[in-house]
Amino acid sequence: MEFLQYVIDIFLHLDTYLSDLVSQYGVMTYALLFIVIFAETGFVVTPFLPGDSLLFAAGTIASLGSLHIGLVIGILIAAAVLGDTVNYWIGHFLGQKIIDNPKIRFINQEHIDKTEQFFKKYGGKTIILARFVPIVRTFAPFVAGIGCMNYQKFIVFNIIGGCLWVGAFTFLGFLFGNIPFVQKNFHYAVFGIIFLSIIPIIYEFIQSKKHPNVAGLPRSKLKHVVNKE
Repeated sequence: MEFLQYVIDIFLHLDTYLSDLVSQYGVMTYALLFIVIFAETGFVVTPFLPGDSLLFAAGTIASLGSLHIGLVIGILIAAAVLGDTVNYWIGHFLGQKIIDNPKIRFINQEHIDKTEQFFKKYGGKTIILARFVPIVRTFAPFVAGIGCMNYQKFIVFNIIGGCLWVGAFTFLGFLFGNIPFVQKNFHYAVFGIIFLSIIPIIYEFIQSKKHPNVAGLPRSKLKHVVNKE
């Protein structure tokens, strides 16, 4: 219960936490931001880390002059691209063994199935689109690795998606960060970003209820699906 309250407090006062980090650690804040975004995209065990909201908050803090917007965007794009790349190779070499091992319980099979359905619907472009969908964002490169998605195609989609995702949310924070209303009601802005982020998940959940026969793809078909244009 205390941990949940702590997490909620972080989301409510994300700007304050970032401001404190900047004042206490200075340039090391860039490294901390890099680590969080890298972990959120790079490891299937950490999809709960802040993504969209952290990018928005970083842009807001940059608008106040505490961080350099160019460095923030460059570093976080690098973190996002490297995170997806690591996740892809983990899926490629270890993914199937992890999923098939009943003793390993830290991966939610429903998240795997949901991500596979994204690939079935959008093909390789899922790597770009998933950037804007929490949970799926973390599992998409992992599933792409399991399905042996062509790596040249993957890295192109990875870079495009990383640039669009980081650029969009960071610039939103940077542009709106100087507005007095946003500064005084920052937690509402963060919750707004979080709400917009989960709309695709709500939509997919409703669709899955309408079509309950949709299940995880057979592994034999996954390679074809992830390489579909």
